[in-house]
Amino acid sequence: MSRRFSPPFASEASRRAVLAGGLAAIGLVTLRPVRAEPEDMARAIRDFTGGIEPRTGKVTLDIAPLVENGNAVSFEVVVDHPMKPEDHVREIALFTDKNPLPDVAVFRLTPHMGKAHVVSRMRLATTQHVTAVARLSDGSFWADRREVIVTIAACTEE
Repeated sequence: MSRRFSPPFASEASRRAVLAGGLAAIGLVTLRPVRAEPEDMARAIRDFTGGIEPRTGKVTLDIAPLVENGNAVSFEVVVDHPMKPEDHVREIALFTDKNPLPDVAVFRLTPHMGKAHVVSRMRLATTQHVTAVARLSDGSFWADRREVIVTIAACTEE
């Protein structure tokens, strides 16, 4: 005596509904934006600063203007400001306008560090602007911005 396997959905219509739902879920995952827009970076900077417009100066973002490969782009940020307990740099944040997420990193600093200076690497999805913003203990914000041309993009999903 052979038993016939019966799937958990009894009709062809049920199978189609489950398949359509699964394809819709896959579509939701794969249709997310691959990169942010400049407005997303501006919004992320406003969120970081609480809406205060950063001033130009004090911050120096050192990053190559042309990089061959966006998978590991070195950068250095220096803030020309004292690091005394009563007057120091609290945070340095990095933002990009075309990566999947505009807020790349936030570095938290203390006066014990002696110098407001960070060095690291990041991935860049394509040619874009990179902005470094420093938050000082007096509540002011200072920024520097650079354009980086990327010949081989990173952060892409193919």
